[in-house]
Amino acid sequence: MTEQNDLFAEEPDGSSLPSGHATDETPAAQAERLRNEINQHNYRYYTLDEPSIPDAEYDRLMRTLQNLEQQHPELISADSPTQRVGAQPLTEFEEVQHDIPMLSLDNAMNADEFAAFYQRVQDRLKSHDDIALACEPKLDGLAVSLLYEEGALVRAATRGDGQTGENITQNVRTIKNVPLKLYGDNYPSRIEIRGEVYMPKAGFEAYNDKARENDEKVFANPRNAAAGSLRQLDPKITARRPLEFCAYSIGVVSDDAQLADTHSGILQQVKNWGIKINPEMRVVQGLEAAQTFFETLGEKRHSLDYEIDGTVFKVDDLGLQQTLGFVARAPRWAIAYKFPAVEEMTLLQGVDFQVGRTGALTPVARLNPVHVAGVTVSNATLHNMDEIARLDVKVGDTVIIRRAGDVIPQVVSVVTEKRPADAQDIRMPSHCPVCDSLVEKVEGEAVARCTGGLVCSAQRKEAIKHFASRKALDIEGLGDKLIDQLVDAGLIDSVDDLFHLTLEQLSGLERMAEKSAQNILDALNKAKNTTLARFLYALGIREVGVVTANNLATHFGFLQRIMDASEEALIEVPDVGAIVAAHIHNFFAEQHNRVVIAQLQKAGINWAESEPQTTAQDLPLSGQTAVITGTLTSSNLSRDEAKALLQQLGVKVTGSVSAKTDFLVAGEKAGSKLTKAQSLDVDVLDEQAFLALLAEHGLSPQG
Repeated sequence: MTEQNDLFAEEPDGSSLPSGHATDETPAAQAERLRNEINQHNYRYYTLDEPSIPDAEYDRLMRTLQNLEQQHPELISADSPTQRVGAQPLTEFEEVQHDIPMLSLDNAMNADEFAAFYQRVQDRLKSHDDIALACEPKLDGLAVSLLYEEGALVRAATRGDGQTGENITQNVRTIKNVPLKLYGDNYPSRIEIRGEVYMPKAGFEAYNDKARENDEKVFANPRNAAAGSLRQLDPKITARRPLEFCAYSIGVVSDDAQLADTHSGILQQVKNWGIKINPEMRVVQGLEAAQTFFETLGEKRHSLDYEIDGTVFKVDDLGLQQTLGFVARAPRWAIAYKFPAVEEMTLLQGVDFQVGRTGALTPVARLNPVHVAGVTVSNATLHNMDEIARLDVKVGDTVIIRRAGDVIPQVVSVVTEKRPADAQDIRMPSHCPVCDSLVEKVEGEAVARCTGGLVCSAQRKEAIKHFASRKALDIEGLGDKLIDQLVDAGLIDSVDDLFHLTLEQLSGLERMAEKSAQNILDALNKAKNTTLARFLYALGIREVGVVTANNLATHFGFLQRIMDASEEALIEVPDVGAIVAAHIHNFFAEQHNRVVIAQLQKAGINWAESEPQTTAQDLPLSGQTAVITGTLTSSNLSRDEAKALLQQLGVKVTGSVSAKTDFLVAGEKAGSKLTKAQSLDVDVLDEQAFLALLAEHGLSPQG
């Protein structure tokens, strides 16, 4: 049993990547050099997964080429890396006739069926010798054909029915790892490369998360996402989708081609031309080695960054492929050996609501147990109430569930024709199922949350860790691991319990000597003397950060006034809008939270309170509006900290530049906001000018 692991290790020497150029070159020569350099970097990044320059340097090369082509439009070519997106939306897709049909494969659903396939191959070849098989992960995407002429991409098409597909050239041109021009110079004058377009898992999850936030359509699985993205009539939409292409074979090829005599050898040539092939591909000898490859790949499938639903095995020798031939619509020399299904149907019996560490309530479906991808599943996530509405799912429905990796299975669709007459609507509870605090659902947000942040046991550890953090009470030595120990040992249930810990309790913890325990007690005692702003931040009210806490303390002066303030009064505070005002009001409206605050004060936590000394109209830069962009490196200020300093001067800090903006603070790597400010003649302060402005009014980064 021999496995050849080095078939795909050979790589062309990248030492010849151009790094300099003649100063007297013509614009045409410069454009050609830049295209070659960018194409070679694309090859190293997308095909070899070995980037040779930082992203910033790559962006600089691309901008240089874009500027050159803008100055000399006659130099623009269809295969330039700047020309991926730009075509107008189509009204419909044209049909494409495949010169060589794009055949489907027969399936093997278990080891016996795969062994039967292998036996048929041996019988037809009249051989008992081990046969070399090329092993390829079966990507769960959409089959696509790429046609190159003289190295340039001239057409891309879907598989369709195998004979006729759709022309999706403009969409495929937007896929970054599809070269618009083949790499090198030893490719055939005409060649069709076939493969799979798919959406990686991370891109799929990020896309769906953003779609849910924007109340847009979400995709049920990465395959649907890839297919839907490729069939957009507007290529600009496709360009925003995180798609990739991976080659698995070739189709039509010109007579001048000098191709290898094995499937694996041809794919190595395809890789050398700049097109990605799957790094998991191998060639093995015989049935036993092939079965081992299948099982090994099955074990690691969920750790891969893309979905696969099986393994494709192909007789590697092209001469043997020709001998074996075809049957009906499938080759005799290849088979798709499928993994167990990752989607199944079952009955939704009920819905429970789980409370996460940040208070988010997640509906979880209780299911009739069903076997999915080798695991018995009895629960599946429904994400949130917006997702329940989108799916139109009810208790009693028959649903399709999907399991992918170690993530909790999810309900992806409803079999509505099986809906019973007594199906029940799913409703969000009005009170937390853990602590009975009010559940808050802000208009425009998908997630509902428990408002009992200080008392809810589901949020306990997170609330205590935030309370002790540097920008909150800053309790030195009280780190995350120690808080985990204290909660797990039952020594603290809430933040106020911290101030009742004893030396005996702390020193009894694992790896906690008496001196260390005393240091924790000293730090807790020191933290009792704080400020109103720090205390407000420490409470962990949703969207109340350091700046907002400081504004609340400055505006009201007294905690009780904040606790009793109406939403209308809260909105008058700088940087507090309607949503944040609702979060603050709901937090203090919860009696449990008020009890904990009283206990903290009883334990000795204190701060100075006084009437507000100034109004916004009294501040030196009152009425001015500013925007902050880029990174403030020399002063090491975060944007929130810089924003707080400007607000102390009466400046309103916004997130976007407009004609009403008085000045822009531009740190390093300032981008589009700086460009817009310059176009509107808005005053721009670099970091040194910003620090000088603060100093002029008696402020500094240190306070």
